Amino acid sequence: MPKSKPRKKKTPKRVLALPDLEQTKTAVLNSLTSASGQRTYDHAIREFVAWYCSEPRLAFNRTVVLRYRIHLEQRGYAPATINLRLAAVRRVAYEAADVGLLSPELAAGIRRVKGVRRIGVRLGNWLTPEQGRRLLECAAPSTPRELRDHAMIAMLIGCGLRRAELLALRLESIQQREEHWVIADLVGKAGHVRTVPIPTWVKAAVDAWTAAAAMTNGSVFRAINKAGRIWGRRHVAQGAMGRRSRGGGSRRHRQAGAARSTTNVCPAVLLGGR
Repeated sequence: MPKSKPRKKKTPKRVLALPDLEQTKTAVLNSLTSASGQRTYDHAIREFVAWYCSEPRLAFNRTVVLRYRIHLEQRGYAPATINLRLAAVRRVAYEAADVGLLSPELAAGIRRVKGVRRIGVRLGNWLTPEQGRRLLECAAPSTPRELRDHAMIAMLIGCGLRRAELLALRLESIQQREEHWVIADLVGKAGHVRTVPIPTWVKAAVDAWTAAAAMTNGSVFRAINKAGRIWGRRHVAQGAMGRRSRGGGSRRHRQAGAARSTTNVCPAVLLGGR
């Protein structure tokens, strides 16, 4: 019998084309369990792919990643942002080597690229207890939209929830345990489960909103259309919540003369720097 010719081993690539990068990006996103992590890495990888494809046929190696880090530094990004982008690129190199698109030696070199050092300590930006009280007391909500927003801010300040936790909150999770209202078995970051106590004034704000919306189950904070009616059973979108909280407060807050420092806030500010 004639001997069969040995198959040539497929040599890993040095230059990754756009289809290779898309395949690797899909593998990276599929390996992440958090929806927010997938969004963050998707944006970071798309930014790197746009830069990588704009350069003349660069090999995907340690030198190229160092050039990309310099590019990010020249654009004036913060160290935390640069390190996050580099972490996404390292993950791309790891997945590309895992599926045979990149040699393990090149992937190891890319993973050795160091991030940017953080020099000094940033001053936190959060509301003081007095500012939080003024933000909640500066207006009396009356419309369903105002009642919902007031309850959301009360929950952020009083319970210290993250934005994703707040938007995923369901009425079934608000329970009474030992004569105290709590959010039972809240699944938070990295799958950690905890029980969060609800202060009386926060529960009153949530009850006012749910009574106005005539809700007994499902998502607590739902979308409202332009006519002021509850829009289906969906919760408020994260992007809409971020834009609303940075928009300078509602008309009633501005009419009440609330200080600018307590209305022009983002969700992270309400969590006490978490």
